[in-house]
Amino acid sequence: MEIVHLNQKQLAVRWRISEACLERWRSEGIGPRYLKIGGRVLYRQIDIDAYEESCLKISTSQAVVGYVPSNKRSQCSAA
Repeated sequence: MEIVHLNQKQLAVRWRISEACLERWRSEGIGPRYLKIGGRVLYRQIDIDAYEESCLKISTSQAVVGYVPSNKRSQCSAA
């Protein structure tokens, strides 16, 4: 099985968020796991899929895993 990686720009495009948002998330411990190799940040597809799976909700009343209070949230806007 081939391991697929996305760089920061590719993931930002996929999720329609800014690269700066992903940078903030990394510094705050939010978002998918990532690799840092030789100064490059890479996200494994398997970690992106796992993070997306953890964000799936059935209803608005369902508890949010990894909830960050509104006063601590990153100010990330959709692209």
